[in-house]
Amino acid sequence: MTSAVVTDDGLTGALDRLVDRVHGADFAVVLSPDGLPLGGSRRVEAKLAEQISGVVAGLIALGLAATRTCDAGGLRQVVVQMARAFLFVATIPNGTILTVRIAGDDMKVGDMAYEVALFVGQAERHLPITLGPASSATIGDTGAHQRHR
Repeated sequence: MTSAVVTDDGLTGALDRLVDRVHGADFAVVLSPDGLPLGGSRRVEAKLAEQISGVVAGLIALGLAATRTCDAGGLRQVVVQMARAFLFVATIPNGTILTVRIAGDDMKVGDMAYEVALFVGQAERHLPITLGPASSATIGDTGAHQRHR
């Protein structure tokens, strides 16, 4: 049986556990649909949360443009591969956005991809907020959106 993503110790505790489960994970942040930080793991200070918010806004914009161009359903995830790190940006169906960074020579990228998917699958039931996407631009939708004509 899988445990709840967010328990009595709240969103910070859930994000700490997410980071702790994967070797090489540095931090995790949850943002509102409009980019406001809602919570972060223990290594996230205000300056980092602000910087991540700006980066994620750009990545989400690019991802949404790709979904419109490719007409393949809603945006689920953007992954940025760098020389020494990966940044996972995943949409949660309630409109919030999970961002996780993993780095190091022996990082477990596959494990992180699994943990991100698990968190996203469970988070909507347990996050202490209920938000709709900022627009009908198909963030995290199931593909049931209206097609371009």
